[in-house]
Amino acid sequence: MLDSVSNSSDLAIDGVAKSIQIPACPVLLVSLQQELMHDDPDPKKVAAIISRDVAMSATLLKTANSAFFSLKRKAETVEHALAFIGMTQCASIMLGLIARKTLNSSGPVLTRFWDVSDKRAMAMAFLARKLRIATPDIAHTFGLFCDIGIPLLLSRFPDYTETLMLANESTDERFTTVEDQRHGTCHATIGALLAKNWGLSSDVSMAIRLHHEYEVIADSITPDMIKGLVALSLVVERAIQTYQNRNKHFEWEKGGAMALDALGIDADDLEDICEELHQRFDEAS
Repeated sequence: MLDSVSNSSDLAIDGVAKSIQIPACPVLLVSLQQELMHDDPDPKKVAAIISRDVAMSATLLKTANSAFFSLKRKAETVEHALAFIGMTQCASIMLGLIARKTLNSSGPVLTRFWDVSDKRAMAMAFLARKLRIATPDIAHTFGLFCDIGIPLLLSRFPDYTETLMLANESTDERFTTVEDQRHGTCHATIGALLAKNWGLSSDVSMAIRLHHEYEVIADSITPDMIKGLVALSLVVERAIQTYQNRNKHFEWEKGGAMALDALGIDADDLEDICEELHQRFDEAS
């Protein structure tokens, strides 16, 4: 199944790449990736790269000191944050700010998009560690990038806001099917392409490509990590929706039962998880 999905993704990407501008990997991210690829990355060099941008440094410190990490001591410098939460986790946190700057997008729809993306990424990392689904940095990166195609489609198609509304309110069609029917592509395909172009892991790219194809959660072919990320994203999305008092969540109705089964949790566990995440959202705000 994965081979056929990859092949169809490549064909779809070939068709949309000409009309949708995929931003090149930012120089700062390239520098981070190059240093982290070393067998023994130098914390001072990583800190120096991050410290080149005041906003990146401030974001890293604020995030590291948030309720999602529950550090016994507060990180006071970039070097402290690196020591406390690890370099790969720091790098994944930086992706959010880098992506926002690179896409250079604003407006009420995108304000909510970035807010949800930040919450999803932090909650994914927190629960991945707690439930042992994936490493926190992989979960954080997937949570941050799974919907990253949306700003690109908003900038390309004037009526994409209407598409989002229709896809969110569809009770039977897959979210990405609505997008494909109206625009010939979807945010999952574009997001997977961006992840690939930015040098993110193949697991993250594939999970982004499949994150609305909930049937993969229950199949026997898709790797467990990818299934776990897709399932966990549904649980986190459910927590975000209820936190924002949005009770209509048709994506949960489409795949929620499969997600709970795959993660080995029940409805009571889900309620406890949502309450815990809501509290941490409050503390992090």
